[in-house]
Amino acid sequence: MLKKQIGIIGLGIMGTNLTLNFEKNGYQISIFNRTKDKINELMLNYPKKNIKPYYTLKEFISSLNHPKYILLMVKSGKATDETIKKLIPYLKKKDIIIDGGNTYFKDTIKRYNKLKKIGIDFIGMGISGGEEGALNGASIMPGGDKTIYNKISHFLIKIAAKKNNRSCVDYIGPNGSGHYVKMIHNGIEYGNMQLISETYNILKNILLINNKKISKIFNKWNKKELNSYLIKITRNILKFKNKKNKYLIDLILDKADNKGTGKWASISALELESPFSLITEAVFNRYLSNLKEERKIASKNKKIINKKIKRIKEKIFINDLEHALYFGIIISYTQGFLLMQKASRKYKWNLNYSVIAKIFQEGCIIKAKILNKIRSIYKKNNQIKNLLLSSFFQKKTKKYQSSIRNIIIESIKHGIPTPTLSSALSYYDSYNSDKLPANLIQAQRDYFGNHMYERTDKKGKFHTNWKI
Repeated sequence: MLKKQIGIIGLGIMGTNLTLNFEKNGYQISIFNRTKDKINELMLNYPKKNIKPYYTLKEFISSLNHPKYILLMVKSGKATDETIKKLIPYLKKKDIIIDGGNTYFKDTIKRYNKLKKIGIDFIGMGISGGEEGALNGASIMPGGDKTIYNKISHFLIKIAAKKNNRSCVDYIGPNGSGHYVKMIHNGIEYGNMQLISETYNILKNILLINNKKISKIFNKWNKKELNSYLIKITRNILKFKNKKNKYLIDLILDKADNKGTGKWASISALELESPFSLITEAVFNRYLSNLKEERKIASKNKKIINKKIKRIKEKIFINDLEHALYFGIIISYTQGFLLMQKASRKYKWNLNYSVIAKIFQEGCIIKAKILNKIRSIYKKNNQIKNLLLSSFFQKKTKKYQSSIRNIIIESIKHGIPTPTLSSALSYYDSYNSDKLPANLIQAQRDYFGNHMYERTDKKGKFHTNWKI
C-alpha cells in the first residue's frame, strides 16, 4: 500500500505551518526550499516529525510516489513560474501540482493550459486563515478539473478548518475559479478591515473614548450579530500593551500596506462592470494612508468650520455606530458575492455561492456570523441577483439606514473621514433608486460625442442636435 505522501515546496510561515498540519494528520511530508536555511530551521525545531528534507529538486521529486502530489507555497508571479519550469523535467503525466499561493487567477488559467498540454495536472487553490489557519485548519478554495480535485480532496479535508463537523473546503469550480474566489475573499477582507478602522477612528476621535473602553465595545459587539474573526482580533489589539505598559496600537504608524489582491479584485470589477465601490475605496484608502508626509503637511490647513457641534448622547451614538458597521459589512459581502456571480457567468464556472459561504465560515479572515445568513439565502436561490434583494438583508438595511446616516453626518461635522461607510450608504441609496441622474450623463455624451440615448416614452436609440 502506498504511503500517504505529499511534497511541499516553499517554507515561509504558511508553507511551514501547512507542513506541520499535514504531518499531524498522518502524512509523510517531503520538503524543499530554494534556500537551505528554511529547511534546516524547520528540521531543527521539529526533529521528531515525519518530515523528510531534500536539498535538490531531483531528490525531492524522487522521494514521492507516482502520481506525485506537490504543493507550491512560493511567492506568486515569477517565482511560481520558475519553480514550475524547474519541476517539469522530473514529472510524469498525471502528476499533480497544486498552487497554494496568492496567485492572480489569470496566471492560474495560463499555467493550467500550459501544463495540460504535457499531461501534468494542475490545481489553483486559494488558502485563507493566515499562519494560525495553516497550522490548525484553513479555509481552502481549490479550482481546476473536478476529477483531479477528487484525487486530492481526502487530504484537503484533513487539513481544513471544521464548522459543525463540516470541513471548510469544497470544489469551487473549473480552471482559475479557486484563486478568483480567494481574490474576492481578500477584497471583502479589505472592505471589512477599513470599515472597522473607520469605526475605531470615530469612537476615538468623536467620542474621545480610550483604547480600553473601545476594546470593551468591540467585545460586546462580538457577542451579537457583528461576531467575526476581525472584530475579535480588533478587540484584542486595542487592549494589548507592550513591556512599557503602553498601548501598542498608539505606537503603530498609520500606513497600511497591501499585497495586491485588493487591487486585482478591483481591476476585475472594472473589467466585468460590477459595482465594487466599497471595496475599491478600501484599496484606495490604503494608498492614501501611505502619503504620510503629505498628509502631515496638509493637516495643518484642516479646519472644522462648524464649531457649534451639539453634545452627543454616547449610548445612542454607540448603538448607531454598531448598526452602521453592520450595514457596511452587509454591503461589503454583497459587492464581493455579486462580483463572483459576474465572473461565474463570464468564465462559465457555475459557482455555488452557498458552498463558498460555507468555506468562509471557519478558518479564514472573513469568517463571521453574517455568513450563516448568506449561506442560507444562496441555498434557497443560488441565482438571486443581489443579496440586498433577500428579505433578511432588505429588512436589516431598511432598519439600520438611519443609523449609518446619523454616523456619517456626525463624522462630516467633526471632519472624520468615512470612505467605506459613506460608500456603503451611497451604494445602498443608488441601488434602491428607481431613477438616477444617469439620464443627464447620457444627454451629455450625446451632446459632445454623438453617443445616442434611449428614451422612456419610446423604443430605440436617439441622437439630438443639441446646438440648435
